[in-house]
Amino acid sequence: MNNFTVVITTYNRLSFLKRAILSVINQSINCEIIVVDDCSSDGTLDYLKSLGNSIKWAHNEKNLGHSSSVNRGVEMSQGDWIKLLDDDDYLNPNCLEIMSQAINKNPQAVICSCQAINVNKQGEKIGQTRIVKQGELVYISQEDIHYNMLLDQLPFGTPVQVAFRKDAFVKSGGWDTCFDEVQLYDEIDSWLRIANFGDAIFINKPLVYRTIWCEGVNQKYSLEKRLEYNILIKEKIYDLVNPKYDKMLPKISAIRDYLRLYWGLIALKEKKINDFGEMAFPIIFNPLAWWLLIKVVLARKNYLK
Repeated sequence: MNNFTVVITTYNRLSFLKRAILSVINQSINCEIIVVDDCSSDGTLDYLKSLGNSIKWAHNEKNLGHSSSVNRGVEMSQGDWIKLLDDDDYLNPNCLEIMSQAINKNPQAVICSCQAINVNKQGEKIGQTRIVKQGELVYISQEDIHYNMLLDQLPFGTPVQVAFRKDAFVKSGGWDTCFDEVQLYDEIDSWLRIANFGDAIFINKPLVYRTIWCEGVNQKYSLEKRLEYNILIKEKIYDLVNPKYDKMLPKISAIRDYLRLYWGLIALKEKKINDFGEMAFPIIFNPLAWWLLIKVVLARKNYLK
């Protein structure tokens, strides 16, 4: 079995944090637990102190942000593999064991992802993340990762879904603290850089629970801001695509137009007409943007077969 450390980052969500910690304590294999409290004011620090030596923890003297807290937790860790966990999410009891088994079958992997069950604030199931191809385990070679990330074929997902090798994380430079001001795509930025150092594993089984609620990070930002950062992250991925895909790689301008069209249609679905106009016009009349959108959707369906 691989040596795991679970790094839990938290800020003023004590009730959720207790659930997250308990889900790690109840894992079917032993692991190191580290909690990084980003200067909470809701009694989190007193709670962590009350746990004694059962877990490691750190308290930021001022609010540093999510990325800085992740980096601090990983720096404290002793495990070869890191499993991140936001305080409002939690793990199945066999999550680490199944991930460890998958990693043992592909020692070249540096990142491992699984499906998540989406739940509401009350813990009720409201959905599930999509699979990648068929089969319980899917292995993706390093040279294929970034192209498929660019076209949305590889849904690594949020921190609760992902584990990564610590040495690859360190080589990648850790989480970029520039994302702390706006916490959008910070995890994707990290995954794409970690993927420079090895293969990926996808486990087509829900091993974690992701809470979707009004105080979640994505809900705090406008569609325009989410589009802005979506374009930013796609530009970063674009520069990392393996040269073997050069002949089939769309121009970056086409990627930008496709994303504007995509988010414009989301705005239309949500009846945000002004947002739709600002993001989708005049792109909605661009056949290339529609072609790429359809290509991505069809490729995603084929990839899931």
